[in-house]
Amino acid sequence: MKRILMMVLRNIFVVPYGWIRLCYRAAHVDKYSEENMYKFLTWIDRRANRGGNVHIDVHGIENLPEKDGFIFFPNHQGLYDVLAIIEACPRPFSVVAKKEVGKIPFLKQVFACMRAFLIDREDVRQAMQVIVDVAKEVQKGRNYLIFAEGTRSKNGNRVGSFKGGSFKSATRVRCPIVPVALIDSFKPFDTNTIKPVTVQVHFMKPLLYEEYKDMKTTEIAAEVQKRVQEKIDANM
Repeated sequence: MKRILMMVLRNIFVVPYGWIRLCYRAAHVDKYSEENMYKFLTWIDRRANRGGNVHIDVHGIENLPEKDGFIFFPNHQGLYDVLAIIEACPRPFSVVAKKEVGKIPFLKQVFACMRAFLIDREDVRQAMQVIVDVAKEVQKGRNYLIFAEGTRSKNGNRVGSFKGGSFKSATRVRCPIVPVALIDSFKPFDTNTIKPVTVQVHFMKPLLYEEYKDMKTTEIAAEVQKRVQEKIDANM
């Protein structure tokens, strides 16, 4: 990917130092607080974005719940999505991602630092355990990000179908559900260009338990998908 190469070259004097620190932290996550680790990841992320001509345009910070213990549900456009939200979000969060992403260098280390859960979509029992584990972590006050589409849409700014099962952790713990609309997040890593790009991140008003308690997970998924697509359409 041309843009990743540009990110590296423009930070050539920092990359060896940053890479060593990232790998060390990924192997020793228990030595650092979540806040300290997130601050470090944000530092790396911002340097990479500046080097790669990527600007993050953030909206809706005021919509984040006052208390931690919520789950983000963004649309899934590409490999860059989580990095966009790391720079945009001032609050630490972790991720639920498919296990294949955990094999990609750099993302593997970033997800290890975030104590992410990697889900095996072929193993139903393991996937169900991840739902339970995420719910427990959210109940303790950690924040998570789940891609309800399950995989990249590959349709640019058209949102794919949100899966009801992705919301089971949220309904289990009765936590706020925060829709996130990503615009042009596929362009940094999933297109063959190094032209300057602006990625929009819109944090939307959360759905509180009182609003979704009588809804099926499929209905919640449809509602969140609808809100995300409407936000994208309004800001294209």
